[in-house]
Amino acid sequence: MARTLAQFTITPDSAGDYTLHLEDEDGETMEFTAGFEQLDLIVEAIEEQLDNDEDDALAVDDEDEPAAEEE
Repeated sequence: MARTLAQFTITPDSAGDYTLHLEDEDGETMEFTAGFEQLDLIVEAIEEQLDNDEDDALAVDDEDEPAAEEE
């Protein structure tokens, strides 16, 4: 079963990498080391998913609104 993300932090280290701390709602924390390129790929994947979700949400909203009457 997937855990629910409660919070996260990203901190740079002296080697030019980053440490991701992911904490779930039970307080358990997992740490991951990632390079700049990996973080960039994560950002791109998140942006793509949010854009798709936004497009889907807007399509539903557009269908719910009545068409404007022409004068």
